[in-house]
Amino acid sequence: MPPDSPEIDVLTVDIDGWEGPLDLLLALARTQKVDLRALSILALVDQYLAYVDQARSLKLELAADYLVMAAWLAYLKSALLLPRDPEVEPSPEELALRLQLRLERLNAMREAGARLLARDRLGRDVFARGAPEGLRTVRKAVWQAEIYDLIAAYGRVSARTRPVMHIVANRPVMTLEAALERVARLLGQQIEWTTIEAFLPPQADGLFRKSALASSFLAALELARQGRVELQQKSAFAPLYLRRPA
Repeated sequence: MPPDSPEIDVLTVDIDGWEGPLDLLLALARTQKVDLRALSILALVDQYLAYVDQARSLKLELAADYLVMAAWLAYLKSALLLPRDPEVEPSPEELALRLQLRLERLNAMREAGARLLARDRLGRDVFARGAPEGLRTVRKAVWQAEIYDLIAAYGRVSARTRPVMHIVANRPVMTLEAALERVARLLGQQIEWTTIEAFLPPQADGLFRKSALASSFLAALELARQGRVELQQKSAFAPLYLRRPA
């Protein structure tokens, strides 16, 4: 039988009283359906050695399994030929049953491992999906506007884009320097308490009067800081009085 034959994984023995697979012979021997007394252990060992020598590429674990089977056959035959010791536990039949269960379990684990290795592998047979695609949202705007809304929108846009012209009105004002000079000059003529309105120009009216009053007030504060005038006000928003220091 060539080494690459599909039957190389099965050890078939041909000895006196039996011809077939070794594992089946072990199962029948455990149930006492085969007469082990008629089997030649020497012929079994010779066929096992010839099987291992012929199958050079045989897996080591498979050869070990068959070796254990052959050893248990030899043990069972020796148990039949020799007187049985009742104190020996467990019995040869129970040991053979344990062996068969372990071999079946080992075979199931091998088949499960082979099925796992034969599955598609991630990155070799199947590939993970790339970046997930989101849901695309399609928006369609529906405009509802009346003539007033269009005119108002046009007016707002036109107001933002229209050039702005800032014109400063030419208003008569009294500068701080002029107010400071006038208050200081008139203060030398006033000895008693005098309201600040008395220091305003006589022609001041309207907007110019407001400007002259504000400038005169700042001038009075500056002169008070310099010690050249005294200020008096009896209450909030009451008339402000000025006089030359005594």
